[in-house]
Amino acid sequence: MRHAFRKLSLLLVLAAPAALSAQEATTYPFDGSFEDAAFAVENAIIGQGLVIDHVSHVGEMLNRTGADVGSDVTIFGAADVFLFCSAVLSRKVMEADPMNIVHCPYGIFVTDREGSVQIGYRNLPDGPMEEVEALLDSIAREAAGG
Repeated sequence: MRHAFRKLSLLLVLAAPAALSAQEATTYPFDGSFEDAAFAVENAIIGQGLVIDHVSHVGEMLNRTGADVGSDVTIFGAADVFLFCSAVLSRKVMEADPMNIVHCPYGIFVTDREGSVQIGYRNLPDGPMEEVEALLDSIAREAAGG
């Protein structure tokens, strides 16, 4: 059991840098305000019959802590990540490979950089996770108005 936990911990650490790469995300422009985009994402997620577990206010955190870490750079005017799960898809992908747990919960982000609002999600690996990525894409596209 301890070995399995170490293996999972190592996998999470190794997977984190790849997940942070900008090329690893799909984004769609939103023609409107950050608040309207966030509302559209929330409605699109709920419209799929899913429950939002948490909204991470990444932009607020970065702006609040910038001076504490010696930076005066404003990265986002606003940025939120909506975290949620699908019991049906999560069970399906984890039955195919229990290590797909590293992708759960799923997230859709909304960002505002210098007045340019985007909606997006982290790209997922080929295979069973493609069905989850299709869900993320449909939610992001719906919210973006496409």
